[in-house]
Amino acid sequence: MRRIIIGILISSALSGTVYAQDAGHGEKIFLRCKACHQIGEGAKTLVGPELNGVVGRPSGSIEGYSYSDGMKNSHLTWTDDSLSEYLKSPKQKVPGNKMAFPGLMKPEDVADVIAYLKQFDASGKKTQ
Repeated sequence: MRRIIIGILISSALSGTVYAQDAGHGEKIFLRCKACHQIGEGAKTLVGPELNGVVGRPSGSIEGYSYSDGMKNSHLTWTDDSLSEYLKSPKQKVPGNKMAFPGLMKPEDVADVIAYLKQFDASGKKTQ
């Protein structure tokens, strides 16, 4: 029995931590982002670009927003992984970007915000 428990612990440690995504909690965390970003029907670009359909979208692609050279040249597509890295540390993931936000410290907050963002298609309609 002891070997089984040790095996499970080692397996868990090697596989990394996976967080269940809670879009409802992500909506609450997104309140920190609302000073600069909008999402949903009627969302507009503010200090930062609107975020409708952001998951799967190329970085620096919202027409009419003045992106930094860092963001324009990052050649990212916003996937769960790239957003996760960016939301943890925007300046580290995309050096030279304009976003003043320092990042989200808790991995579960990052996962939950991504789950919240994924609910909105490019038109701002909630799909989930």
